[in-house]
Amino acid sequence: MKSCEEKLKETAKRLGLPAERMPRHVAIIMDGNGRWAQKKGLPRVAGHRQGGKTVEKIALCGVALGIESMTLYSFSIENWKRPKEEIDFLMHLYTQYLAGIRSMLMKNNVKLIHLGRSAQLPAEVKMELARTMKITAANTGMTLALALNYGGRTEIIDATRKIAQEYKKGQLRLKDIDEQCISGHLYTAGLPEPDLLIRTANEMRISNFLLWQISYSEFYVTKTLWPDFKKADLEKAIRAYAQRSRRFGTVK
Repeated sequence: MKSCEEKLKETAKRLGLPAERMPRHVAIIMDGNGRWAQKKGLPRVAGHRQGGKTVEKIALCGVALGIESMTLYSFSIENWKRPKEEIDFLMHLYTQYLAGIRSMLMKNNVKLIHLGRSAQLPAEVKMELARTMKITAANTGMTLALALNYGGRTEIIDATRKIAQEYKKGQLRLKDIDEQCISGHLYTAGLPEPDLLIRTANEMRISNFLLWQISYSEFYVTKTLWPDFKKADLEKAIRAYAQRSRRFGTVK
């Protein structure tokens, strides 16, 4: 089985792009499920179901393209404010999805990790999430990070609390608390920072997503609604990313 690096180089060659300009970590704010359903005269839950199918397709695209890490914004802490019927459907959908994708993840050497607070999730979601993470833990291909019950501010609060506890126990000195220390206490510890952040449905908002990690990420917005998002859309975003000059605060 080819490594992510080998596949990414092949993708760069096929797209006519420099390999060094390809994104290693792609994060996606998946937006537009409700609008997709509304346009078709369907209930909102139909959009979520179709959006779930798109998740699997795009994850497989990420594997084929050689992306090392893909982070998907699935359910925010703020989403608990939605109607109970919609939330119940989503939680049932996550339970089905987490159990259903195991064979695909194993076949493609994909490791699943969770970003967010798991305590608030229903028992069946937590169980399937834990099982899928355990089964795929040793996989060495693409890492698929599912941001479920996630909030960027909450992530920073949780990291700060961990650091404070370690400092109180004498495990950390004040001078040890720097950017690397904070990054190491976030949900995303061990993942590279996103190179490319994609948002679907033409929305120009960050929506409390990866607030620390996207400091220097390139932002790409598409009018395509998430259920309609395809490999061609992902490749278009990658092409746009490769044409940009990342400065990281410097002058070139």
